[in-house]
Amino acid sequence: MFTRHFELTVQPFLEWTPVERLQKDERFVQGVARLEYLAHAGGIAVVTGHTGVGKSSLIKLFLASLSPTRYLPIYLHLTNVTDVGFLKLVVRSMGEVPKRGKENLYLQILEKAQASELTTILVVDEGHLTEPEALVDLRLLISSALGDRPPLKLILTGQDSLWDQLRRSAHADFVQRISVRYHLPSLTPEQTVEYIDFQMRTAGGSEKIFEPEAKVLIHDYAGGIPRQINSMATACLINAASKKVQKIDDALANETMAEFRLP
Repeated sequence: MFTRHFELTVQPFLEWTPVERLQKDERFVQGVARLEYLAHAGGIAVVTGHTGVGKSSLIKLFLASLSPTRYLPIYLHLTNVTDVGFLKLVVRSMGEVPKRGKENLYLQILEKAQASELTTILVVDEGHLTEPEALVDLRLLISSALGDRPPLKLILTGQDSLWDQLRRSAHADFVQRISVRYHLPSLTPEQTVEYIDFQMRTAGGSEKIFEPEAKVLIHDYAGGIPRQINSMATACLINAASKKVQKIDDALANETMAEFRLP
């Protein structure tokens, strides 16, 4: 395996990266700051970005920053279900057995959140796949005209098409309650270089394994999308190891990128 060839202690460019190995670049610093505001004073946050740009990593960093003595995070990503199915998922995630009837599911969620001394933060990933009826249910769950604080807070993440869904007139009340809006951009060329270097250092290797021209090519091919950078950089490492070379230059990077062209 290429880790042995390059004398790496762990594999870099993993799809599912432990939170301690996530690079806290400026995009994530800005995103976490906004989500921390939500935890303190907001009600709904909407985080959007292209697929593979790092939305889940941002959420992972934010959740890791929360005090377990103050907050109870609930994470859902199986969102492409019916509105009733969605409410059942929330109830199960709160440690309860779902009851029959939509009204009972509402009450279960609200009573559980209100009875807790912790602030419940519901994170709904892949929000662009959420059924319109489920979005209405979410808005009703966090609306509390009589309380001094919302029963729970909501973070909705998804691709840019999520906004197309939220702009529909049926979701006007939902949009008006959004207190945090953040679009996670792709990496700039400079950030891509820093990302590749960080991944290699964290894995116990040298940032000089990828030559500067190769890093630029990877950025251009990947469009600054971290998931694509991970795949392409890993393919370069595999290719270099198979050729028994210690450097990844622009020629090897170009050769490797051919693997990613659709037939």
